[in-house]
Amino acid sequence: MALALTARDELAVHVVHDERSAAFVALGLGSDGVPAALLCTSGTAAANFLPAVVEAGLSAVPMLVLTADRPPELRDVGAPQTIDQTHLFGRSARWFHDPGVADDAASGTWRSLARRAFEAARTGPVHLNLPFREPLVGEPAELPPPLAADRGHDQRAVAGAGVSPPGSLDHLDHECGVILAGGRSGVPTAVVAALAKATQWPLLADPTSGMTHLGGAVTCADALLRDERFSDEHVPTVVVRIGRPPASRVVNEWISASGAPVVQVGGPGVIDPDHHVVASVPAADLAGLAAVWRGASGGSWADGWRDAADRAEAAIDELIAGVGALTEPAVARTIARHLPDGAELVVASSMPVRDLEWYGGPGARAHANRGANGIDGVVSTALGRALCGRPVVALVGDIAFVHDAGALTALTTRGVDLRIVIVDNDGGGIFSFLPQVGELPPASFEQLFGTPHGTNIVALAAAHGLDATSVTAADDLAARITSPGPSVTCVPTDRAANVAHHRSLTAAVAAALA
Repeated sequence: MALALTARDELAVHVVHDERSAAFVALGLGSDGVPAALLCTSGTAAANFLPAVVEAGLSAVPMLVLTADRPPELRDVGAPQTIDQTHLFGRSARWFHDPGVADDAASGTWRSLARRAFEAARTGPVHLNLPFREPLVGEPAELPPPLAADRGHDQRAVAGAGVSPPGSLDHLDHECGVILAGGRSGVPTAVVAALAKATQWPLLADPTSGMTHLGGAVTCADALLRDERFSDEHVPTVVVRIGRPPASRVVNEWISASGAPVVQVGGPGVIDPDHHVVASVPAADLAGLAAVWRGASGGSWADGWRDAADRAEAAIDELIAGVGALTEPAVARTIARHLPDGAELVVASSMPVRDLEWYGGPGARAHANRGANGIDGVVSTALGRALCGRPVVALVGDIAFVHDAGALTALTTRGVDLRIVIVDNDGGGIFSFLPQVGELPPASFEQLFGTPHGTNIVALAAAHGLDATSVTAADDLAARITSPGPSVTCVPTDRAANVAHHRSLTAAVAAALA
């Protein structure tokens, strides 16, 4: 199979030395809607695909997983490099098929099998388990002739079908609604802008939505809603949630506590963690709501949000500039403001995605693996995006970087422009915001939650031949992310100081609102 793939001039072939990393590279490649074919040998190699397959399934990212396998006579008899690969990825795969050992008698079925697999892979991973008998080398023959239905076939990705809302939604046309825009919704930006304009409702946009640049978008909802008075005075009576919920626990709990009915637009998949969704609307139907909903009779409801957001953004700017040091929120804000035109930002889960959401400000945009919310594979995902031929900046934490260090292997040979920024606080910084930090002895907290690793990030990157350095000033960071990669930039921070800085930002926003 590897020989057959490399014999096709239409295909770009990337050899990735670690299977787990390879699967996340395929995830990054497929994020634009065309599945990458992901091939490995039998055994635990296939098992290492699981984390990325799970993410692809939850994020509706196309992926075609090809696992080689032993022939039936070598299964369950102790043959080497043999495991049970039947339905290996469980319900994460949209479709599983094992066509048996390839031979001439079955060649007439290959075109239809390929077409069915490609169609099924448009909205998530498909797993083809392919057993082979020796010899495992040979000359690939000509492809079977195309099926009539394949000629001129439109190979663009299609959005997943939604569930039409029951009855009319006219009763949800309130004055005090909010539009919450998240990632991977499949909704055109212009349609969301039209709904916001028609209803005069505030648009709370997170960076993964790609809508923070829209005029009047509120990009600091988390900071605003941490102020108790503001959150109490701005309770919505209806919420239109487009795509995924934000990373912010504050925003999600505010929506849940409001008791407001939630209209869920698009996916991916079913999104109703609080069981408040009263209607699920396909992405294609949102334009219909913009045509019939009129929302607020005046702009005071949305104006109040925008005025508060302007005050909050100014307070955040002032405090970050006053501190001077390159804090973790300052890293997110600096990258958001200096991301080069045409470049893409990939951000890790845990604190980086939250800092970008909370403090990135207007114009912050990013891709994040938020299907399973894992930190694994983010560097590999960014590599996959860079292999599509665009400059990519990756913002990750130190644990996420160390966990995915296999993505650095042969990076200098791939001809990609990947600029990796690591916030290095030597451990799991997000846990310093949780109750464990105050309820456990320091030694126990560090052992189980802080988990310092002591890795020299710059030395690790340099060992792979990469341009690697540490920076402590915003101007230096801006210079690094605006220069071509591949490169690795480390920003050393302190976990305890980071918590104090976040609290100072919260206090500064509250003072500005008061």
